[in-house]
Amino acid sequence: MNTRTSKSQPFRITNTHHDDRQKHFWLGRLVLLCFAVLCFTGCPVKPPIEPTYADKVVVRKDERLLQLLNNGRVFREYRVNLGDSPRGHKVQEGDERTPEGDYILDWRNPNSRFYKSIHVSYPNQADREFARAIGVRPGGMIMIHGRPNWLQPGPLVKDYDELDWTNGCIAVQNDAMDEIWQKVSDGTPITILP
Repeated sequence: MNTRTSKSQPFRITNTHHDDRQKHFWLGRLVLLCFAVLCFTGCPVKPPIEPTYADKVVVRKDERLLQLLNNGRVFREYRVNLGDSPRGHKVQEGDERTPEGDYILDWRNPNSRFYKSIHVSYPNQADREFARAIGVRPGGMIMIHGRPNWLQPGPLVKDYDELDWTNGCIAVQNDAMDEIWQKVSDGTPITILP
């Protein structure tokens, strides 16, 4: 910056470059400080977007829990009801057990006796061979489904939501079945754990 100090003196050049650098230095520090304060005081962060589909389903029988996963992460969980004898792997038709192991959700029925149903590919080859070896029929028609279609709103609904009542199927509430129906496509793997 050029300034004139008096009429008798020529123009004098002052060092404004150094002053500008100091101002920029402190301004930069102030901006960083403000950013840090915002970050550590709860600046809102957008929640992650929920996946639109499940690439795997896991059922945890002991916990009565069905989980929808996408890329290995659970993004939805539902309470389930199982068969009247839920402990252990299904061995034969009529044992009222839910199978354990790896299967495929291979087809669906929008008009079943229950509120929608998705078929579990039980029995697999190992299940059939085991049943044949012990001389029994392995059973089948294991489904994920909602409540019975005949069930009307009222006190009986609570029993169906809290007790194990199926013949080995995996039952959920109807609103949960709507979500599962939308997010799980035919061909999705399912793992049923003890």
